Amino acid sequence: MGRLPAYLRALLDADADGDATVSSEHLAQRTGANPATVRRDLASLGITGTRGVGYDVKYVVFRINSELGLSSEWPVIIVGVGNLGRALSNYRGLSSRGFPVKALIDIDRSLVGLEISGLTVRHLDELSDVVDEVGAAAAIIAVPPDSAQAVADALVAAGIRSILDFTASSLDLPAHIAVRPVDLATELQILSFYQQRGSAVGDGHGMPLEHA
Repeated sequence: MGRLPAYLRALLDADADGDATVSSEHLAQRTGANPATVRRDLASLGITGTRGVGYDVKYVVFRINSELGLSSEWPVIIVGVGNLGRALSNYRGLSSRGFPVKALIDIDRSLVGLEISGLTVRHLDELSDVVDEVGAAAAIIAVPPDSAQAVADALVAAGIRSILDFTASSLDLPAHIAVRPVDLATELQILSFYQQRGSAVGDGHGMPLEHA
């Protein structure tokens, strides 16, 4: 269900603010949905609120985490430790959402062996060993576009089945591999579109949720 991550983000924000309960109206406002849709989505998970009180934040977080498979950690490796890779390795939101970065990979010998974000950079030649060592469930590709296909092939050969690709490349991979492309330029164009319209629907942090 595509709206669950947006609900989860709003609920985690509410929890951080110390709110024990939230209403469907609050979730709707924060996610760009409408209250009836929120109630219907949560009811499909067996979650019901209390009239006049709302939903128990921690319980709904637990149920959505379970539905999304986030009840346990999913170790992630990042291939490419340039500016983007380093920024992602420092992003605490990955770990707090159940996707701790466990390894950093690069082909630059001048980077291999360096400690970045508390992790020692390993060479791409060690990829299979690294995947086994950390039990990686997913990988982030943050390399130049002309290297993306070779890196993706190496990840698949090493046993990775889920890939988040920041290279805006068109990867040719087996059908059973889950690939999520992230084109930052396209996302900025979407932001520009909503800015021009003056009608962006946000999550409270300036993020349009139609494409979240």
